[in-house]
Parts: sequence; C-alpha cells; structure tokens
Amino acid sequence: MGRGERIAEALLTIVAVSSVAILGLIIVFIFREGAPALSKVGVIQFITGRSWVPTKGVFGILPMIAGSAAVTAGALVIGLPLGLGTAIYLSEFASDRVSRILKPAVELLAGIPSVVFGFIGLTIVVPLIRDYLGGPGFSVLASSVVLGIMVLPTMTSITYDALRAVPKAYREGMIAVGASPWQTVRMVVLPAAKSGILAAAVLSMGRAVGETMAVIMVAGNATIFPTSLLDPVRTMTSNIALEMGYAAGLHRSALFATGVVLFVVIGILNTAARAFIRGK
Repeated sequence: MGRGERIAEALLTIVAVSSVAILGLIIVFIFREGAPALSKVGVIQFITGRSWVPTKGVFGILPMIAGSAAVTAGALVIGLPLGLGTAIYLSEFASDRVSRILKPAVELLAGIPSVVFGFIGLTIVVPLIRDYLGGPGFSVLASSVVLGIMVLPTMTSITYDALRAVPKAYREGMIAVGASPWQTVRMVVLPAAKSGILAAAVLSMGRAVGETMAVIMVAGNATIFPTSLLDPVRTMTSNIALEMGYAAGLHRSALFATGVVLFVVIGILNTAARAFIRGK
C-alpha cells in the first residue's frame, strides 16, 4: 500500500470515527438532559400521562404520542399507496422517456423545504377541510395529507430501486408462460421486492414521525388526545419546537425526555429498516 493510500485510509477512518463520536455525544447529551424529568416524573407516568401542564409540574406525553401515531398512520395511508403505485408505473410500465422525466420530478419533492409544504397545507388543505368536513381545519387529517405528500419521494425512490433490482429473467419467464404484464408485477416482481418495499415504508414512517415545521403549521397543536381525524393535535416534535424557546428547569428536562422517547422510536424504525433491507 502506497503512502497516498495510507493517508486516504487514515482520513476516511477519522471521518468515520468522528461521525460515530458525534452520534454518541448527541445520545449522551439528550439522555443526560432528559434524565431529571424521567427520574422525577417516572418513565411510565411520563409516557402514559394524559396531561401536559408545565406550569403545574405535570408532564404526560401520551396525547403527543397518540398525535404522532395518528398523523404518521394517516400519512402512510396516503403516501404509501401513492408511492408504491408511482414506483410500479415508473419501473414496469412507463417508457424510458417518461421515466426520465417523472422520476426526477418526484424526487424533487424531497428538496422542497418543509415550511413550503406547511404553507400550502395552511392555505389550501386546512380551508378545504374546514369548509367541507367541519371542525377548525387544523387537524390530524390536514397533517396526514401534508405528510403523505412529503413522504412520497422516499417511498417512491426506494421502492423503484427495489423493483429494478428484481432480475429481468423473472419477468421474462412469467411473460413466456403467457402472463400479462400486470400479472407478472403482482405475482413475481412485488413478492421478490418485498423486503425493499417494506424498508421504504419504514423509512417513510421515520420521516413522518420526525417532521416538525409542516405539522406545526397545520395540526392545531392542542395537547389533547385525538379521537377524530378532524381533531387538532400536537406531535412530540411539535411539542419540543414550540416550547423549548422559553422552557427552563424541569420543563426543559421534560422536553429533552420527549426527545429521548422520539429518539428511541426513530432508532427502532431504523433498525427495522436495516433488517428489511437485508431481507430478514
């Protein structure tokens, strides 16, 4: 190995170790700052409590957990079918010319700032829900629609790559025995790409769980347990963003503890995604 290669290897090693070290420091910092609240309130009470009243020292994030879950579930109901259908069309049915135009266009959505999606939701989605479905408009449904569009690039891109990774011989074999293109996709291509599609769904879920700005703008941010798609809601990320600017003492620690819970959830989702990618 030449001198240049050894230097390059050393630099890459330093970069890799630095990345791991930074992640470790972030984890230590979040857990250290959130520990006082978790210790005083109790982990179970903190997670299952239904009231969030910082002025009275009451910290329960169950409404925020439920809000995050409701918004994420709604986003997946909207985004996953659209993303899967788009990926199937681009991979299996679209011409090369159409695919070269549409795929970058869909991926371009990932580069649009979340505040822009939130503004569109605020000016279009919220009034439509208020006028035609009732309620204040700021709701689980509005957040789900906005997030469903935001996760579309992730779902489409990863699913497209998974579908294209299926050997061409699989398709040719099915067509040779008389199957139609749709039968080939449904019976061979989709099952063969299942692990990649599941990974796309999990990563899309992680994107929806972690989104903040767009949700703040359209969710209503009420610390109540949602019972309807038209109810206003506050997610865990929104709670942290809205209150961290003025929080102090135990209140600040409770917000970091919310971040701990969110970190654990995202970690579980990322681990599941890695397992699905490996086909486990």
